[in-house]
Amino acid sequence: MEILSVLQPLFSQWTAGNIFLFVLIILSLLIYIYTLKRSKEKIKQLAEKKIEAFQKAFDISEDAILMLSDRNEVVYANRSMMRLLDLKENDIAKPLNVVLKIKVKREWITLDQLVKDNYKKTEEKMQSFLQSKLLTENKNIDEIPINLYIDTFPMDDTHRQWCTIVSIHDLSKEEEKTALGYRHKLTKLPNQAQALHDLNALYSKIHLKDQKLALVLLDIDNFSKLRSIIGHEQANIILIKVADYLDALAKEHAFSVYHTYHNNFLLTIPDINSSDEVLSIVKIIQKRLASFYKMEDAKLHLTASVGISIYPDSGATLNLFDNAYKALAQAEKNGYGRIHIYIPSDIQHDYNELTLHNEMHEALKKDEFEVYYQPIVDAKNKEVVAAEALIRWNHPKYGLIPPIVFIPLMEKTGFVIELGKYILEEVLKQQKRWELFKFKQIEVSINLTLLEIESEGFVENVAKQLQFHQVNPENIKYEITEGSAMISEELTHKQFTALKKLGIPIALDDFGTGYTSFSYLKKFPADVLKIDKTLVDYILTNKEDQRIVKAMIELGHNLGVKIVVEGIENKRMYELIASYGCDFMQGYYFSKPLPVFEFQKLLR
Repeated sequence: MEILSVLQPLFSQWTAGNIFLFVLIILSLLIYIYTLKRSKEKIKQLAEKKIEAFQKAFDISEDAILMLSDRNEVVYANRSMMRLLDLKENDIAKPLNVVLKIKVKREWITLDQLVKDNYKKTEEKMQSFLQSKLLTENKNIDEIPINLYIDTFPMDDTHRQWCTIVSIHDLSKEEEKTALGYRHKLTKLPNQAQALHDLNALYSKIHLKDQKLALVLLDIDNFSKLRSIIGHEQANIILIKVADYLDALAKEHAFSVYHTYHNNFLLTIPDINSSDEVLSIVKIIQKRLASFYKMEDAKLHLTASVGISIYPDSGATLNLFDNAYKALAQAEKNGYGRIHIYIPSDIQHDYNELTLHNEMHEALKKDEFEVYYQPIVDAKNKEVVAAEALIRWNHPKYGLIPPIVFIPLMEKTGFVIELGKYILEEVLKQQKRWELFKFKQIEVSINLTLLEIESEGFVENVAKQLQFHQVNPENIKYEITEGSAMISEELTHKQFTALKKLGIPIALDDFGTGYTSFSYLKKFPADVLKIDKTLVDYILTNKEDQRIVKAMIELGHNLGVKIVVEGIENKRMYELIASYGCDFMQGYYFSKPLPVFEFQKLLR
């Protein structure tokens, strides 16, 4: 009332318009104050929401994040950090009671000391301690590999109060993933990546010693076929058992073992004096594999082809690993269960595979490839009745390159498909020349790879070439190795059946070295079985080989197919195998592979 009595003389002098304006100003002022208050509340709520959102974002982070005040009080810790330090909610806003130690180079330093010694608050640059180690007193755990980051932030405008931000990135999982990348997923043995890494260190040490180093590559023979017989799961069990056995043997004899690829294992045997030491270990392994795996009541007979390279006998360390693979390829070529040690005389040139790969197409255009013919003779009278077409590469730099060098390379690159077409065309041309010049008409065998069988239009191209050159289909014969035929049985059977409809005979090469079953032989449209030379090499002295070859010849005849025995090296071998009733023979006793102008002299 007193205020009104004071204001009444003032208002009595105002007009109604002045009073309205005054009231309006007061209302506007009140509205402004109210709006400002609401805005501040909204800003505060928004800031709180943002802080809450940032906290949630930090909480789901795998990195451990910690904020400490100048007085070493915990301002904030995300869930990862609270787990790492065993912090509870009531530890927030209290001094940090956990001693963290960080390994910097070779010295262990506490976190608070590290902040004081290594960071100046006047600098804005964040400190990083990468590939460090962490120890915490609150947990009985091993050293944790970490990346540590430390930064500071002013808590007020005067920069008198500061907050230290600590971020810890745990590298344990990454190190585990890296370690797994150097392990074979199935057997857990070190893989080829680890082998290559270890070999570099081994090579540097071996140069300081006057002893030898051996690399041994073992390949379980015909494992793809074995897998198809016993199943994927049982095949994996075999690989695991082999890996465990080799690992135990490696510990016993002080060498290292790696699971390099599928059914391949690598042994690195250092500090040897001669190849006999290596062969002794390999023979122990092969003997163990012979009765290694038992499924139900039957023992499974496993064999392994082995390639060996020895430093310095097999060449420089730079090529030692590659030379072991070359030795393995030669061992597999010789038959199952064979051992081959690489020596420089195996291949006269150190061929550059990249150069050969780049020159293949041009070599075909320049007629650097040439078809050689090795005669196949009648076992009764040694008369030449057929031949096997064998490709040779007469390189302008290297000279005559052995097929063992370029054929595997062509198979890897797929160029063997083009080469196969070239060989077919050359054989058909030659057959037509012999026909026109009244040479004796013989059957010529052409080797076939699985890649060619799988290539599009294979049979159609053969039919087209036969029609173009007007050659009797019975004058050529396709042959495929037993192992290749068994990899893709259904497709091989289909393609060969189509070839048979064209009138082309089929031969199964390297017979007796794989897992071919009797039922498959009955289905396979073969006209000829070629018994592999590895079954003949020791036939003069090995009674078991004699019984096997004789039984295989009888088996083939019972199935209605002809038999060719390869690898006849001398007269005694010829006479022995001829006595078994063999149909045809092939080998250096009769002739090595010959260029066409030399071979056709045998046909006159």
